[in-house]
Amino acid sequence: MQISLNAILAIVLAYLTGAIPTSIWVGKTFFQLDIRHHGSGNAGASNTMRVLGLKAGIPVLVFDIFKGWMAVWYAQLFSVYELGTDANMNFRILLGVLAVIGHIFPVYAQFKGGKGVATIFGVLLALHPLGTLCGGGVFLITLILTRYFSVGSMMAGISFPIWIILVFKSTFLYLNIFSILVAIGLLITHQKNILRLLKGEENKATFLFKPKDPA
Repeated sequence: MQISLNAILAIVLAYLTGAIPTSIWVGKTFFQLDIRHHGSGNAGASNTMRVLGLKAGIPVLVFDIFKGWMAVWYAQLFSVYELGTDANMNFRILLGVLAVIGHIFPVYAQFKGGKGVATIFGVLLALHPLGTLCGGGVFLITLILTRYFSVGSMMAGISFPIWIILVFKSTFLYLNIFSILVAIGLLITHQKNILRLLKGEENKATFLFKPKDPA
């Protein structure tokens, strides 16, 4: 099967967009430190919030989500396959996967990136907004109850195929398969977090739940 030039451009841009190391560049540019050498060592939004505060962490979170959403949108920008078809959905999934790979293995930062949770959220938001927002709700509820970013991320990932397949009954085979792979992938990338949780050594997001100073 011949691949069009537009498809090739979309594929390359999806990886390069996902590979933008937002937290690393923010840390080095504004704080003169490599976020990978502080806190949990993860080059992501949660560690940026933990180490550099919300003023740095929130923009990193928003842009990392945008990276994933934008990568999927390249399928429409370059008019690759007709919208609503299986071919279009499959290609959009491919672009999303490349964006996440880019975030985890960024060419701009010696291929040492983060876990890709925010970028995955952006990809899923582009692929199935309602299912993703429901998964986001699971994340927020779990974070509030446990105070752990890692637990919230894993629970949101596990819930995603439930929303997509059982609740919204997606008819796209590869989207259903992808939703399951997302859940498995998040568990795999959070192995160290799981071990720390079992040992009682996982860092809580206490910076988000600091009690207000008495007046």
